[in-house]
Amino acid sequence: MKNNKLQVAVIGCGGIANQKHFPALKSQADKCEMVAFCDIQIERAEKAAKEYGSADAKVYQDYNELLKDENIDVVHICTPNVSHSPIAVAAFEAKKHVLCEKPMAATTEDAQKMMDAWKKSGMKFTIGYQNRFRTDAQALKRACEEGKLGEVYFAKAHAVRRRAVPTWGVFPDKSKQGGGPLIDIGTHALDITLWCMDNYEPAAITGSVFEKLGHLPEATEGNMFGAWDPKTYEVEDSAFGYIRMKNGAAIFLESSWALNVKDSREAATTLCGTKAGAEMIGGMSQQGYDLVFNETTGGILTEEHISDTGAIAFFEGNGGGSPEVKECRQWLEAILEDKEPLVKPQQAFVVTQILDNIYKSAKEGEEIHLD
Repeated sequence: MKNNKLQVAVIGCGGIANQKHFPALKSQADKCEMVAFCDIQIERAEKAAKEYGSADAKVYQDYNELLKDENIDVVHICTPNVSHSPIAVAAFEAKKHVLCEKPMAATTEDAQKMMDAWKKSGMKFTIGYQNRFRTDAQALKRACEEGKLGEVYFAKAHAVRRRAVPTWGVFPDKSKQGGGPLIDIGTHALDITLWCMDNYEPAAITGSVFEKLGHLPEATEGNMFGAWDPKTYEVEDSAFGYIRMKNGAAIFLESSWALNVKDSREAATTLCGTKAGAEMIGGMSQQGYDLVFNETTGGILTEEHISDTGAIAFFEGNGGGSPEVKECRQWLEAILEDKEPLVKPQQAFVVTQILDNIYKSAKEGEEIHLD
């Protein structure tokens, strides 16, 4: 702490840092200041320090050197997925609080290393699932807690894009990301689903992973972000999972960057309960969300719509700020007031465990049973 403000360092100064973390942290200037920036491309760290850093902000190319600074209280990890684990472990060993971008890690083994290091450190830890802070997600969570849906025994986690393959950064690079749409956007949909169900005990997982459109030159036409290079595309273009929970509940997870469907739906869930059902219509790359509750009222099948307009990811929000601003505020307050963050590490661990085993099931061609 310095001047009664948390001293924050950001490791990884690429897209997600610039779109989400830097603006969100800047909005919380009464609680923190950004004092260190690290990136393997040093010019990106220098640019970020100039635009967002404190007057004496430092720039690094090696995160190990950054972590030696005892004045740093908090570290935000905004690097490719496969590097999350080693950086987080080192940060905990250096006694830093850690917010790591989603997913927690590329594999269950790496996620477990992070969990072990966190538990030894006594520091705060959370994962960047900002979609929990959306108005519709908060409303659905409250409805579930109040028992409006009854027992939720079936759910669908939606992360489907018709043609929106990210063409920048390391997204198509399997060695750095660990996978494609499943680990990138499927992770958000699964997180919202498990959180609303409050069910983190998977029993068995079956997965199917497809590399069908990513290598077809003609499939690149109409992509939201421009044509990708089929020759360098290394990850799946769609993946699907069926998760059976220990209490018998079932979840179907669908994810794609490119799939021949009419409608796209992202960071959304459908829940089916014994009293009622609920469905999120919309997604991160669409204008607004529509939360629909369906139930029986007076012997008649009814629908109740709750809309949240203007919810484009990383651009705007309402009711106290955008989801990423709300996430950042709650995270910093959790540190300052010694409270639990909304996204708990053990919850994010289960998300990674399920995603990892969907990939394994698809590779091995059989259902994966968890102890």
